[in-house]
Amino acid sequence: MKILVTGGAGFIGSNFVYYELDNYPNDEVICLDKLTYAGNLETLEVAMKNPKFKFVKGDIADRAFVDELFASEKPDVVVNFAAESHVDRSIENPEIFLQTNVIGTSVLMDACRKYGNIRYHQVSTDEVYGDLPLDRPDLFFTETTPLHTSSPYSASKASADLLVQAYYRTYKLPVTISRCSNNYGPYHFPEKLIPLMIANALNDKKLPVYGKGENVRDWLYVEDHCFAIDLIIRKGKIGEVYNIGGHNERTNLEVVKTIIEELGKSEDLIEFVTDRPGHDRRYAIDPTKIHNELGWLPATKFDDGIKKTIDWYLTHKSWWEKIISGEYKDYYDKMYKIDK
Repeated sequence: MKILVTGGAGFIGSNFVYYELDNYPNDEVICLDKLTYAGNLETLEVAMKNPKFKFVKGDIADRAFVDELFASEKPDVVVNFAAESHVDRSIENPEIFLQTNVIGTSVLMDACRKYGNIRYHQVSTDEVYGDLPLDRPDLFFTETTPLHTSSPYSASKASADLLVQAYYRTYKLPVTISRCSNNYGPYHFPEKLIPLMIANALNDKKLPVYGKGENVRDWLYVEDHCFAIDLIIRKGKIGEVYNIGGHNERTNLEVVKTIIEELGKSEDLIEFVTDRPGHDRRYAIDPTKIHNELGWLPATKFDDGIKKTIDWYLTHKSWWEKIISGEYKDYYDKMYKIDK
């Protein structure tokens, strides 16, 4: 099987590339990535040595380029991770999110239609459901929860999901969609909560926490997510949506305090900053459907996964130090407005 992985130089995409190469040595993996700020070719250094792997630089929203790629490579499956994905950045500049997340999705699906109705999988997010109240721990997102977006990012992802479902109904394109909770693990770009806190704590820098840190997220170890997507593309039912969740709910403050404890640092590093506009209160996924239909369950408890993640960041300092010393530093200073 030949799999085209878009956004494969990013966090979840790169982990999926390695998952496929490790578990299916006879399959070919083509990685298409634009290498924007969150795409890092160093992440794929080991994959580059594998003869079954090929990297192509390009934009999923570039119709002529994508058409040419499909014509030459003829993939059997497309897994679309390519997305602008940071909520804060979407608030600053919504347009690039529409271009990549909506237009890019349509360009990929048009190519799938043109070159033999190629199997297409859309990697989405639980943020399309909006949020849940903090005082109702009994409520969870299911696949039938109405879409109710809060940010330009989640609106762009919900738009793409609706488009994918429309292509299934209108053109009979063989599609599936997965919606996951917050991922964490190796190769996570250091603007996101967990890697940001690890990097800052290691450097004894302030740990910026939005609001009072009460927002709740359901944490999913990235390898568990990759296993779920692999199951969906190989055994999932065409036209279906699958929720992928970790059953590992934590408040943001609990996550930060866990990292502080693991690294032997002081809670004095915590600095509460002005909350994000429209900040979702709680995400929590019910993964019953994927468990019942495909036998998937998250294998990694948060307390184990966070230890593995911290260990990875400790042993791969050169990977993230290069990132935070560059363009990202200016962005970080602007977003969190922390006094030096």
